[in-house]
Amino acid sequence: MLCLLATDEEQVEDVALQIHFTLIQAFCCENDINILRVSNMRRLAEILGGVKPGGEPMDMHCVLVTNPQLTTWKDPALSKVNLFCRDSRILDQWVPIINLPD
Repeated sequence: MLCLLATDEEQVEDVALQIHFTLIQAFCCENDINILRVSNMRRLAEILGGVKPGGEPMDMHCVLVTNPQLTTWKDPALSKVNLFCRDSRILDQWVPIINLPD
């Protein structure tokens, strides 16, 4: 599994959101779920198709990507993300950050 935690620049100082993320991160660490922070929630919503026509993007602060337990990551891109998260943990960066361009 992979947990994406996304924010926009104006939300970085949102204390309630940061507390929410801290609790999610603790749960993910306890359950061996990879965590990836994403810096541009609006762009993430566009990539995942979560923007309503003419409206605000859907709430994509936390996205959980799952795969069947008995299979490996079959998608090469997801496999690379999984390896990136694992390598980041080896380097003591438990929650790597990806900056999505506009």
